[in-house]
Amino acid sequence: MAGKHNSASMSAEERKSAVSLAAIFGLRMLGLFLILPVFAPYAHGLQGAAENPMLVGLALGAYGLTQAALQIPFGMLSDKIGRKPVIAAGMLLFAIGSVVAASSDSITGVLIGRIIQGSGAVAAAIIALTADLTREEHRTKAMAMIGMTIGVSFMVSMVLGPLLGGMIGVDGIFWLTGALALFSILFLYLVVPDPKQQVHHRDAEVTAGMFAQVMRNRELLRLDFGVFVLHAALTAMFVVLPMVLMDPANPILEGSTQWKLYLPVMAGSFLLMIPFVIIAESRRKMKQVFVSAILMLVLGLALMAVLPKTLTFIAGTLFLFFVGFNVLEATLPSLVSKMAPASAKGTAVGVFNTCQFFGAFVGGLLGGLLYQPALQNEAEAFLIISGLLAMWFAVALFMPQPRFAANRTLRIAVEDEDAEAALRARLLAVQGVVEVEIYADEQTAYCKVDNKILDSAALSKAVQA
Repeated sequence: MAGKHNSASMSAEERKSAVSLAAIFGLRMLGLFLILPVFAPYAHGLQGAAENPMLVGLALGAYGLTQAALQIPFGMLSDKIGRKPVIAAGMLLFAIGSVVAASSDSITGVLIGRIIQGSGAVAAAIIALTADLTREEHRTKAMAMIGMTIGVSFMVSMVLGPLLGGMIGVDGIFWLTGALALFSILFLYLVVPDPKQQVHHRDAEVTAGMFAQVMRNRELLRLDFGVFVLHAALTAMFVVLPMVLMDPANPILEGSTQWKLYLPVMAGSFLLMIPFVIIAESRRKMKQVFVSAILMLVLGLALMAVLPKTLTFIAGTLFLFFVGFNVLEATLPSLVSKMAPASAKGTAVGVFNTCQFFGAFVGGLLGGLLYQPALQNEAEAFLIISGLLAMWFAVALFMPQPRFAANRTLRIAVEDEDAEAALRARLLAVQGVVEVEIYADEQTAYCKVDNKILDSAALSKAVQA
């Protein structure tokens, strides 16, 4: 029985693969996020929006519906026909949706474009290709690069969106994101390496047989509900907030100058997020930090509803909201990884991402239903969104302190059931190993380990014995 040699660092090809795929993912998310701070005022001026303002929120969140419906099927399709063809098709759909939205002068046309944009659901296929191009011991680093790219794309979009909106208009942003999607296809084929082999990775991809196990896990369902509410609240807030900033009766910031609000808020909240995440992970105070971050969201929106609508108060309440938001965006995926069964992490993440996208859709719909510019009822809208977050706070209070167990995938060689049983016993006897699942047909062992007390040398000997 032999274990695979673990290199201390990623190879040059692994680094190239991880960076290039993170760049493609980042461009994809940039295309979705750029319009977030500028869409509502633009959409309210489109034909048909005045008669039915609910369509404004629906159009903002519509991409989430098709993303939620198609991201898991696209990932499974990539197992059958290849990763790159599925990713290229998804980016092409996104580009087509961008052109439809850019060319439309009615809210219905933009809504259709946003639905088509969302149908280019490439997230699962990109993650699967990342797994194909990296070894097990470096896969977490590669996935972390992609996660960081999403966060950076969001923060950049909050600043760049208003600037671009002032320079080229929102329709120009749609044209730009369509061009970036087409560029991503070229980048995919010219820069991203081809995998030497394509296999199914339980730790990174959805496995059909694992759905029942994941959907019965109460703690994973709690996290799925949380990310649904988080992105519903974010999208609903951006149906309302840009209109408040540009209210003709009390103008605070014009659309092209709103970056002056978002730049210090996003930069400051990101910096303050870092010590919270360190405390959560290194000092093992995850639940305390997690619940506190949700409370920041609740208070941020509640205060936004009741305080005077001035730049100072809006900046302060928005800062409080985004400190909590950034902490939760960093810790939620970590919690899913900790709480998912060792061999079902990919499935758990797939369900989690589906709930996130569906939350964005529901949030847009909710924001459109709640806010009527003619009534100037933003206070009521903010309070209801805050109430939705308060429901999540109540649910999160009863979550247990998560086990601090990381995922470890081991290459093994077992010939029969006796060898498999012996290996399982040896692995579970290693200090720091808390869970072992062996799949002899894949010659893989999926483990949960506590890295603070893990005896790595004993783990290697147990595999190689």
